[in-house]
Amino acid sequence: MNMNQMDMNDDGTMGGMPPTAPGNGNKNDSSMGMDMDMGMDMEMTHMTFYWGKNTWILFQGWPGSDTGMYILALIFVFLLALIMEWLAYSNPTPTKSNCLQRTMIHTLRVVFSYLVMLSVMSFNIGVFVMAIAGHAVGFFVFRVLKKSSEKDLDMSSMAC
Repeated sequence: MNMNQMDMNDDGTMGGMPPTAPGNGNKNDSSMGMDMDMGMDMEMTHMTFYWGKNTWILFQGWPGSDTGMYILALIFVFLLALIMEWLAYSNPTPTKSNCLQRTMIHTLRVVFSYLVMLSVMSFNIGVFVMAIAGHAVGFFVFRVLKKSSEKDLDMSSMAC
């Protein structure tokens, strides 16, 4: 295959093959001048946002085309974003005794940040919405509600 065949398709996927959802490509199609049975497993990836449950998130073939696994993947992305917000909120005060704890929290935040970023890079709108929702709910629960409960205890501060 030469580089001229790696043009963008109308649906935002890359490659010289007809656009298909991940996992649904016809591996016996030799329209590109290659025999797909010779070990060249070329799957299409979306390069623009799209709706649909046929997607891959983080791992090849997961969640695939199963609706239940797609819902599980959406919940997983939501929880990753929610945990990120919790870890951002639970920043302990700096002392020498908790340097290891602070380092571990920072490391987990970075890991979860990259996992959420890579999930969103599937360009699936459902995954994107769940990542945003996880961040929003986490921010609300761990920062906004916490501040309002602290205000109830300390009525001297009226600032938001």
